[in-house]
Amino acid sequence: MTETPVEVPDALFAEMRSHFDVPELVELTSAIAWENYRARFDHAFGAESEGFSEGAYCPLPVGHAQHATAKRS
Repeated sequence: MTETPVEVPDALFAEMRSHFDVPELVELTSAIAWENYRARFDHAFGAESEGFSEGAYCPLPVGHAQHATAKRS
């Protein structure tokens, strides 16, 4: 969704549909679109990263990763 032009392959949509219902997909798509809008808006006005969270990340709990892998099998 963040590429120009926006292309969401049918296979990706089908995979997402197997994990999320329609309202969840709408919410997820809306959140991605909003963040893309904010990033482009900020960039247009020269508001770039100040590096406050450089190297910071939020890893998923180990149990979540194992559950996701098991679900795909």
